[in-house]
Amino acid sequence: MQRPFDILVVGAGHAGAEAAWAGANLGARVALVTLDAAKIGVMSCNPSIGGLAKGQMVREIDALGGLMGLAADATGINFKVLNASRGPAVRGPRAQCDKHAYAEEVQRLLRSRPEIDIIEAAVEDLLIEGDRCVGARLIDRAGETRDLRAGAVVLTTGTFMRAIMHTGEARTPGGRHGERAALGISGALERLGFELGRLKTGTPPRLAKASLDWDALEPQHGDDPPVPFSDLTDAADFPRLDQVDCRITNTTPEAHELIRRNLDRAPMFNGQIESAGPRYCPSIEDKVVRFADRERHHVFLEPESHRDDSIYANGVATSLPRDVQIEVIRAMPGCARAEVLLWGYAVEYDSVRPHQIDATTMTKPVAGLFLAGQINGTSGYEEAAAQGLLAGLNATRFARSQELVRLGRDEAYLGVLMDDLVRKTPVEPYRMFTSRAEHRLLLRADNSADRLTPKARELGLVGDDRWRRSERRREQLVEVHRLIDTVQVGGARLDELVRTAGFTEADLARALAPSATDWERGVLCTALTDRRYAAYIRRQQNEARRQREMEHRAIPAWLTHDTIDGLRAEARQALTKFRPATYGQAMRLEGITPADVTLLMVAQKRGPAA
Repeated sequence: MQRPFDILVVGAGHAGAEAAWAGANLGARVALVTLDAAKIGVMSCNPSIGGLAKGQMVREIDALGGLMGLAADATGINFKVLNASRGPAVRGPRAQCDKHAYAEEVQRLLRSRPEIDIIEAAVEDLLIEGDRCVGARLIDRAGETRDLRAGAVVLTTGTFMRAIMHTGEARTPGGRHGERAALGISGALERLGFELGRLKTGTPPRLAKASLDWDALEPQHGDDPPVPFSDLTDAADFPRLDQVDCRITNTTPEAHELIRRNLDRAPMFNGQIESAGPRYCPSIEDKVVRFADRERHHVFLEPESHRDDSIYANGVATSLPRDVQIEVIRAMPGCARAEVLLWGYAVEYDSVRPHQIDATTMTKPVAGLFLAGQINGTSGYEEAAAQGLLAGLNATRFARSQELVRLGRDEAYLGVLMDDLVRKTPVEPYRMFTSRAEHRLLLRADNSADRLTPKARELGLVGDDRWRRSERRREQLVEVHRLIDTVQVGGARLDELVRTAGFTEADLARALAPSATDWERGVLCTALTDRRYAAYIRRQQNEARRQREMEHRAIPAWLTHDTIDGLRAEARQALTKFRPATYGQAMRLEGITPADVTLLMVAQKRGPAA
């Protein structure tokens, strides 16, 4: 007889895959429920992983034992570190992936784990006992229903809840091209009292490469040699796939005028779509309206796979009618004879207002129910995967009656992400940026393993191989710093040279070559950065230490805001809506002043009323 499921994960996109993987890493038995197993890990929009701030999150996911970095390394066809010429805090690794190979690799990884059972079905309702979620009611393709029980449930529904796709005046139910919407979960959440919202995202048309004047366009090369995401990727077998170049083109004044003339047919402007789209990833029609003085916008033409001719037109996301889309595309240099393989569209979907979850991803109204990904109002594969990993970890710990885990803003971008979500109500899909992280010099891509793998080991998320590599890297960092303090180069002290702007990682490697040459990947980069920015790092560490004291100071459940004398009405409303767990969270809420926090502390010191 099989043991019951520890966690039930609904949805198998980037959030669901990481949630199931994290559960399996912890030894949990996982039910992964998806509408179509062939769509697990599909890259719905841009076939890329990482980027500015997003690349840091992928490195953190890897350091915590996640699968996204492994899948990207196995299927990447163009690797590039963005902002490589700028400071280390804002450099972001990115990989253009073969979208078919990526989905297949995620599916292979998940199927390699005996702890994970993949179940094809839709979720029609949640099973609730008291104030706790104990499973879900499933309906399969044959229309048969059954109840599936688990110690905790993770919802990762992406853009599928009551989803509608828009292309011009045409509307089609569905959360992704060719796939049906999920209709039951929204009603189940509403019956439980959750506040839902509507958000929108979009995707550009895909073009046939053979129809483009490819060789006439400016190439966008990847890095040579490329750098992998995962610490487990074997450098001797990397990259695994042949690398490709992308191309760059631009929109034109003629195309902009065409868009302006057809705004009455654009769903975002004629009232057909009322929800907000991502401000930092706008549609081309939104760009034309918001930046009316711009005559051109860059468009990056990115191959989607070695297996087909499809080119992703990055920069012209749109829900305009097809006849307008083709004219806009054909007005771009190199695209005069372009053929469209898939038209751009917008998708409108339900989300749960994230003030109803806490930083563990568990919902406040219903214990044992965890939410991850676009259901929480975020945008992007990486944001979804980060939440999925945390949800899988905490759902498993909840099922085992263990304390749930929160990450601080000074520990990880994952901590910044969750903290931002639980203390705000996004009116547009949330996207991570380095500017959101006040401690970004501490949260670099190069030191992700140093920050998070020890914690992952303590939690049981990582195995012996990754831990040995982490330990070896830690030992080597100690040795590099020892050598920097003792070695001289041409009569000059190495510890002084590494602080100069012109001193590079290659210079450091040459200076240390007589002592050792088999450094783990990234060790010299991390050591050099730590030395060069030592004063700034110390300052951020001191600031983080002071903030951490407030983060760990819990606000007791008995402290009711409506009974505190002198607390402003705006502060009462914010505290009641967001219900911060700590004084650190309370301090960052909109509408909360230092005086309000002082009143809370005074009220706590007095103790609960008799």
